[in-house]
Amino acid sequence: MERVIIDCDPGIDDSLAIMLALKSPEIEVIGITIVAGNSPVELGFMNAKRILKFLGRLDIPVYAGADKPRIRDYVNALDTHGEDGLGESFLPEVEGQNVPEKSAVEFMKETLREGDVSVIALGPLTNLARLIDEDTDAFLLIKRLVSMGGNFKSHGNCSPVAEYNYWEDPDSARLVFNTLYEHHRKIEMVGLDVTRKIVLTPEILDEMKMVNPQVGDFVEKITGFYFKFHWEWEHIRGCVINDPLAVAQFINPEILKGFEAYTDVETSGISMGQTVVDSCGFYRKESNAIVFTEVDKSAFWSMFITRVLNIETSKYAERFGQYCKL
Repeated sequence: MERVIIDCDPGIDDSLAIMLALKSPEIEVIGITIVAGNSPVELGFMNAKRILKFLGRLDIPVYAGADKPRIRDYVNALDTHGEDGLGESFLPEVEGQNVPEKSAVEFMKETLREGDVSVIALGPLTNLARLIDEDTDAFLLIKRLVSMGGNFKSHGNCSPVAEYNYWEDPDSARLVFNTLYEHHRKIEMVGLDVTRKIVLTPEILDEMKMVNPQVGDFVEKITGFYFKFHWEWEHIRGCVINDPLAVAQFINPEILKGFEAYTDVETSGISMGQTVVDSCGFYRKESNAIVFTEVDKSAFWSMFITRVLNIETSKYAERFGQYCKL
């Protein structure tokens, strides 16, 4: 069982990713760290607690981290995720769950130094950049670093060329990528090229509600706003759920395919947040990223649906098969 810290900014798809992670026997989530991104950090903290309460896992510690990007002004994504960050589901607050005095970075430093710990980063990379500032050696102890962020050939989702997490804090993203390059390490970049292919459709959601009404209704409650947003802005029937794919990739590296390349992040101007992927080797630099470009959608949906709904794969494989191929 792999020990994992989930660094996130809940957020609708972050919440779905946490649900998948906690239903997967291959990984042990030893802590959740919150960064300002989709939601302000205080709201993200409470949303993580709301999801943990629904799952009956309030035993997992949650730590608040950076409340703003490294240099630029903070821009939330509540227009995408709703006023409460969870699709305007307005779930009740979790009583007695105050923000701990220990910060996200302090928790990371202590835990990573224990060894054999990986990080799945689902939001801006601000917490990881602060970790580098304070304790680069601890950062370099990360066993695997999987990041939902960036894009190669896909268009952006907050500018023509940039994905939100790296656009939100491009300076932190660049520091992480450059530090990995300097120390001959690689980040696993689960970007929009693959996450855009993972669309929770009305048909899939209806089946989820039919098979497991409790979980299906919960997913519907937090994704309804997301459905409306995607239809208004991209004319997609359903919603792109980016973050669960990063968790799925960590669990089963066969789900995604791609290539290794030197990658940097633009920090200013019209292309701010763009990941510059040197796929042709122009810079003659050692790769610091695994950039994913292909996804086995059937494998993802089989994992996500059966685990989140707590059902047997074989029993419902045929029922969900037609949707997994969409």
